[in-house]
Amino acid sequence: MRFRHHSAVFAMGIYTYGSGIFVYESIFYGCKRTVATRGNEKVTPPFYWYDECMSFFTGKGDGGTTKLFDSPQGVRVTKSSPIFECLGQLDELNTIVGWCKVGCPEDFVVDEVRGAQILSGVQDHLFTIQAEVAGAPKSVPQERVEVLSALITSIESQLPEVKSFLVPGGTELSARLDIARAVSRRVERRLVTVHESGDPSNPSGQGRIISEGSRAYANRLSSLFYALTRFANHRAGVVERPPEYLT
Repeated sequence: MRFRHHSAVFAMGIYTYGSGIFVYESIFYGCKRTVATRGNEKVTPPFYWYDECMSFFTGKGDGGTTKLFDSPQGVRVTKSSPIFECLGQLDELNTIVGWCKVGCPEDFVVDEVRGAQILSGVQDHLFTIQAEVAGAPKSVPQERVEVLSALITSIESQLPEVKSFLVPGGTELSARLDIARAVSRRVERRLVTVHESGDPSNPSGQGRIISEGSRAYANRLSSLFYALTRFANHRAGVVERPPEYLT
């Protein structure tokens, strides 16, 4: 089948295909989600995408409730749900990773891969985790966790041994990466909360089972940002110092 691109707000592989499309309301950012059909057969696309965007707001209000990807017809979920808290934290982390990415110089390279490219991959995987938390059948595969672990190990091998806590700062990029590290740990805590309160048969939006791969990836992210922080300071010649624990 032929593929063609669409603009989207929630971009996780932005494709559609087939001779016809079926449009129904999506839960993401006031857009409509498009699903390909072939005759009476609904065709599952390789990714999720959002199409036919409406205005940025409806002006109608929502009473503090909204829908999840897998919400049954007519079921709305309160925005105070742990799921939406987790989605918000993931969104915040993704914006911070973008801030780190634009601060990476061209020569910030790890194992022949540019730092900006590494962080761009992290952003895409954060979108995958967001989709899973929202109820889409997506998850981070275990092999991506293994790739991340290998990268962290490689960075660690290029740095002086760390024997204590280190005071954040040193360069602007390292400071940004330290923020990403701290926020990623908060994201992991929220993800665990959602997982521990998860019940696949409960449409209330209080929790859901999160895949082992996505949880492991979220856990590994703080280590990646820590390693990149050390790497940024090391390549800039910054001597990092331990805290003085003033009293």
